Amino acid sequence: MNDKSAVKTESQPMPYYNRELSWMDFNARVLEECFEKENPIMERVRFLSITASNLDEFFMVRVAGVLDQINSKYHNPDPSGLTPKELYRTLSEKIHTFTDKQYSCLHRSILPALKKEGIRFLSPEEMDSDQLEYISEYFHKILFPVLTPLAVDRSRPFPFLSNKSLNIAVRLAGKEGEEDCFAVVQVPSILPRYLELPGKEGRCFVLLENAIMHGMEHLFEARDIRACCPFRITRDSDLDIDEESDDLLMEVQKSIKKRKRGAPVRLELLQKCDPAIRDFLLEMLDVDKHSIYELPGPLDLTFFSKFANLPGCENLCFKPIVPVYPPTDFWGYTDIFEAIRDKDRMVHHPYESFDIVVNFIRAAAEDENVLAIKQTLYRVSGHSPIIAALIKAAENGKQVTVLVELKARFDEENNINWAKKLEKAGCHVIYGLAGLKTHCKIALVVRREEDGIHRYLHMGTGNYNDSTAKIYTDIGLFTCKEPFGIDASSLFNVLTGYSRPPEYNKFLVAPHGLRSFFEYRIRCETENARQGLPSGITAKVNSLVDPAIISLLYKASQAGVPVQLIVRGICCLIPGIPGVSDNIQVISIVGQLLEHSRIFRFENAGDPKIYMGSADWMPRNLDRRVELVFPIEDPDLKQRSFDILDLMLHDNINARRMKSNKEYEHIDRRGKTACNCQIAFSQLARQAVHRLAEQDRSKPFHPLLSPAKTDG
Repeated sequence: MNDKSAVKTESQPMPYYNRELSWMDFNARVLEECFEKENPIMERVRFLSITASNLDEFFMVRVAGVLDQINSKYHNPDPSGLTPKELYRTLSEKIHTFTDKQYSCLHRSILPALKKEGIRFLSPEEMDSDQLEYISEYFHKILFPVLTPLAVDRSRPFPFLSNKSLNIAVRLAGKEGEEDCFAVVQVPSILPRYLELPGKEGRCFVLLENAIMHGMEHLFEARDIRACCPFRITRDSDLDIDEESDDLLMEVQKSIKKRKRGAPVRLELLQKCDPAIRDFLLEMLDVDKHSIYELPGPLDLTFFSKFANLPGCENLCFKPIVPVYPPTDFWGYTDIFEAIRDKDRMVHHPYESFDIVVNFIRAAAEDENVLAIKQTLYRVSGHSPIIAALIKAAENGKQVTVLVELKARFDEENNINWAKKLEKAGCHVIYGLAGLKTHCKIALVVRREEDGIHRYLHMGTGNYNDSTAKIYTDIGLFTCKEPFGIDASSLFNVLTGYSRPPEYNKFLVAPHGLRSFFEYRIRCETENARQGLPSGITAKVNSLVDPAIISLLYKASQAGVPVQLIVRGICCLIPGIPGVSDNIQVISIVGQLLEHSRIFRFENAGDPKIYMGSADWMPRNLDRRVELVFPIEDPDLKQRSFDILDLMLHDNINARRMKSNKEYEHIDRRGKTACNCQIAFSQLARQAVHRLAEQDRSKPFHPLLSPAKTDG
């Protein structure tokens, strides 16, 4: 591309891709995995459910936000130059095209592939007599007592339908001389969405809504049924929280209830919907014409997430990535504190087990020399062993302080429940700071030892969630170096008290110093390039949105700084524009695991620096959240971190490169050895443990703090 007109001048706006459109591109990359025939069929099914779940949340938050701007008469363009109305029209077109691809993939690729494996979804018309008898019996014994038909007429208004619920609209014959009337039946979410049918060949299933419609006449015995059609609404679900409230917990609970009643932002219908039912729903729900999605069906593809785990189909899934335990950095130690005291330790999840983090908190809870534990929690699992360990620590008399972020989107209810349990056990629970989400990942253990008080830290790029730690890639650092410990105490004092943000020794903390740090580092690389010194920037983030950071990266590129970016999701920077971003390469890695770690490398005139942490390059992370980024200083761990980035940059299986036209393309593998960085990391972890076991085979092996476990 040599079009000189593409070179940006000072009078031209900075090239910037709209974040919502970029997010849709990310979901399209996930959808590509559904078409990939090299992926096992149940994984293709799982990817399809992920695209549907992603899209639900996108509507509930981002599309709802755009509609709010339109309704508020906000007309200013965003950094990409689009007004809210222009963006909504473009988004609507892009989402309709995307959903067409979703259902084309389902009907033309996935369902035929399942059929080859002997797995089929049947409609009642396709069933034999035994199968029809089975769903009839299921309807009368299970469904009939649960279902509630809701008539809509002058005395009975249209019912309130909860967000994302699947419903069936029914048109019924009117009494003699009267017009047809309507009713709504909700598909009960408490029951499985699909039923396995008896069958002589393979495995057959029926969707719950089809079983309901087959027996619908038994719900309306006084009227003839003219037509039925499933439909689904998605509501605005972004919380509006008054953070100045005297009781933040109560305020969040009130907002959660309002979420269920948000305005509709999407109506999904079957393409073959009865016209009278369609008109009825449009009148009752009052949705914009661009918000209507007429689909081949079935609606709500998120049910495929559970279906992908169908018992007996394990051979149709990815070979699981089994974490090694203990991680190589802790090999040979039976005392976790001794291991950290000897040297900084790094763990790479899920290739190395998250159990080491759980056991760090468990050991602290049980150790008589531990005086206090302080920890931030953003998202935790439903049966969190971390929470259990913190409760045990409080019961054992430790001072336990936990900052539970109540405003973690869609985890608010879970976090409220945990906060109450922690308080009941005697923990000091903080609900975050007014106006800021606390997103940093840090645990501090204060321990009394012979030579005085020592502080042991875990800092990470991901949440303290043992469930997501099996499928998200993240990195954690353990240290007891004094400068880090001092910083940790200072950070918790800011979070729990009225301390001013201090001058940290090692930490980089948002919202008061992280933006200026990144901007300074990028400017330094730019100046080094101008002076002919070694320069370079490598960053791995989930999203790159911040206009100021993007502008500085463009200037760095123009100065000759090689910039390599690994951006899983939204990327508003546009690489490869002559004279603007020639020296910037952007790749996105979408694979078996969800890439979640944040890593930043700066060449620093030949003395490379590397940092990790919780922050993406987005305005919210740099300006409106408490985030923590920390340096990796141990020489061995620095080299390991460099190697992690290098391996990801060589991926040519999961990686796609962003082009200057904003489209993504697979990396050209011709003449190159195939490289799937996620599989490679797993193999490297297992090989490292195997070598250590070989060296240690003459000694009895004692897994660290977890005698029942092996390396899998």
